[in-house]
Amino acid sequence: MKSRLQVGVYLLMTLLLGEGAKAGEQERLVELDAFWSAVSRSVGDGDFEGYRATCHEKGVLVSGVRGTCQPLAVALARWKQEFADTREGKMKASVAFRFSQRLGDESTAHETGIFLYSTISPDGQTNSEYIHFECLLVKEGGWKTMMEYQKSKATEADWEALE
Repeated sequence: MKSRLQVGVYLLMTLLLGEGAKAGEQERLVELDAFWSAVSRSVGDGDFEGYRATCHEKGVLVSGVRGTCQPLAVALARWKQEFADTREGKMKASVAFRFSQRLGDESTAHETGIFLYSTISPDGQTNSEYIHFECLLVKEGGWKTMMEYQKSKATEADWEALE
């Protein structure tokens, strides 16, 4: 049978270790929030190189919407012109993120939620897409997208539910 002192020490250590884990979790989430802000900024500024820097060189894009799977490098080549058009002021683009689940440790993360990608064409036509997504990230000289899974279309109501 454990003494009261042993139980007390155990409870204190559990509490202290739990607080340390919470602090580590908070630090990771602050870093990931900065990562998503960098993604949003690069899309809004048309900064292709900035966006590419958020992607792991061996990253993969899975699109449930399109029914495809391909290296992120292939998707980046396809998206490059939209970045150039945004940078040159030929269009406006933005992306925002909301999360339903955020898992990870100090070197890995799995983020689940919805992103809202919006564009405005030169003639003022607006297009907004809400997409359910999952993103697997690794921390290698900063957070990098290893796998982005654009699962399915979402609705504005789905988006609002994650506020």
